[in-house]
Amino acid sequence: MPDRYDFLIVGAGFAGLVLAERLSSQLGMRCLVVERRSHIGGNAHDYHDAAGVLVHSYGPHYFRTNAPRVVDYLSQFTEWHHVTYKVQSFTGGRFWSFPVNLTTFEQLIGRPSSEEEFAAYLAEKRVPIDHPRNSEEVVVSQVGWELYEMFFLGYTQKHWKMHPRDLAPSVCARIPIRMTRNDAYLEEKFQALPRDGYYRLFENMVAQAQPLTIRLDTDYRDVLPHVRFDHMIYTGPVDAFFDHAFGRLPYRSLRFEFESFEASALEARESVSGKPGFWQPEMQVNYPNDHAFTRIVEIKHATGQATPASTIVREFPASTEETQEPYYPVPTEASAAMYAKYAELAESETNVSFVGRLAAYRYYNMDQVVAMALREFERLSARVQPRA
Repeated sequence: MPDRYDFLIVGAGFAGLVLAERLSSQLGMRCLVVERRSHIGGNAHDYHDAAGVLVHSYGPHYFRTNAPRVVDYLSQFTEWHHVTYKVQSFTGGRFWSFPVNLTTFEQLIGRPSSEEEFAAYLAEKRVPIDHPRNSEEVVVSQVGWELYEMFFLGYTQKHWKMHPRDLAPSVCARIPIRMTRNDAYLEEKFQALPRDGYYRLFENMVAQAQPLTIRLDTDYRDVLPHVRFDHMIYTGPVDAFFDHAFGRLPYRSLRFEFESFEASALEARESVSGKPGFWQPEMQVNYPNDHAFTRIVEIKHATGQATPASTIVREFPASTEETQEPYYPVPTEASAAMYAKYAELAESETNVSFVGRLAAYRYYNMDQVVAMALREFERLSARVQPRA
């Protein structure tokens, strides 16, 4: 006889594990989580590498939120290491303060300045566009062509393999422009990383999520003939669920190159990093120029880990054909039209919940995915009777 479950949950990232934990711990539901990778946690997975450095497997995951409910929920499973995420940009042979702020302007003109002078510069350089239609127009309407070409044009083209004028305004609108010397990368009130890493957070969620069965290295389609369930929660690519009936939704992917350095190498690098024990001056350095990679991340800046070694990760843009890993939905009018067709099909699936980035074809932050999963739990809990 097939195995019997209340819920089949496809994917063990934030969306899948939040729902698995809530449904099992709060309602006693029997949940089967099926994950094609060899670990839980999805793209937020982290681990200690051979140098002893805690690294993020699939690019940096900077947790931040303005939602107390999300913090309260996740705080059941982790303590926090609070951090202000810092980024610089390397172009023209030097490091620049980024996002664009008053310090960036002072670097540009080569002397101290004021908010008033910076505002006057921007007022002169801005292109008057009341309703930006694409990412290029978003940026030039805020800072003009000079800063756009220094920091945005090359980076965006390299990452997306598209010109900013062909991308939706939301892509570059995510990056703030500041009149002060505030060089924090993000603006949310709560900025922190799980004190012991994301993997430990996920382990603690699983420990509380009983009864729960997890099958790793497994495609959910392979288990369908062998299990029975009342409801599916699907967190994978929505177009794949429907066998690409309307075509393949476009994604950009990533390739990562990790390199570790012992203490002696970091000491020799100190004139560049400006900080003992580090390879570069901040957690993330963008490369909006001719380098093949888009950024270098040294996550030890953010984790606060005390270790003599450090590890950097060079991040290269890639196609999904190269990596088989979809990371960033490509926000164009054509992709939005295609997704709308899949969304209509998804709406008709009464016994399937589509939750998360890939299922919604949206670039959600981690806290947004957690909030979405908590809302879906509330919706589902109104439909089922808790088990004794």
